Amino acid sequence: MKDKDSNSILLRIFFLLYGVISYVIFLGTFLYAIGFVGNFIVPKTIDNGFQGGTDNAWVVNILLLSLFAVQHSVMARQGFKAWWIKIIPKPIERSTFVLLSSLVLILLFYFWRPLPGIIWNVDGAFTGTILTGLFFMGWLIVLVGTFLINHFNLFGLQQVYLNFNNREPEKPKFVKPLFYKIVRHPLMLGFIIAFWSTPQMTTGHFLFAIATTGYILVAIQLEERDMVKFHGKEYIKYQQEVSQIIPLPPKTREGILQKNYSE
Repeated sequence: MKDKDSNSILLRIFFLLYGVISYVIFLGTFLYAIGFVGNFIVPKTIDNGFQGGTDNAWVVNILLLSLFAVQHSVMARQGFKAWWIKIIPKPIERSTFVLLSSLVLILLFYFWRPLPGIIWNVDGAFTGTILTGLFFMGWLIVLVGTFLINHFNLFGLQQVYLNFNNREPEKPKFVKPLFYKIVRHPLMLGFIIAFWSTPQMTTGHFLFAIATTGYILVAIQLEERDMVKFHGKEYIKYQQEVSQIIPLPPKTREGILQKNYSE
């Protein structure tokens, strides 16, 4: 009996360490992503840093973006999670998702091939200052948004902490704090703002921005299906009351909804 209890305690300690390490890797990846997209501080960015030259750069970059999109979309679905926890212990399911997402992003950062063609360049101008401000505002929206909906649950720390204390997680409640009263997906809006707000838009950055925006718009539809299944009428009512990703005044939103229903 003592051996069984000891094994249980050791396993819970291992899960806690696994969750903490996964979170630390995520945090480093998130911070690196800001420098990567913004072209500052980090050694390899979206526009700087040699990685195989420009030969087949479009193909390589699209494959890297596709790898992240597939991994992130498949592992985020409820059906996959139901199958996945038969293989991965439930307390570390979220941490594993976070870890694998971070590792795929690290691959993208390392193997990304810059495409130097210039689409616009307003660096040094007032417009450039505005775009730089929007860039940081986008990342701030993302970060604050995660804390509004339970940052530590979103990135797996809460699950391993509760498991360590031999407690079961509570059923997630549907909440809509602050940003979530303006748009249903403020994190995604923040990413789009950050990815497009740059004083110098290169061909490589444009490819990154348009591909990630396309992925975000598709991912939102998949996530909303899961949310309706999980929260039912409460989320359907939320869809009717709050814009999806573009903040709209109530009258405009009602007009769009009526047009969609009439079609």
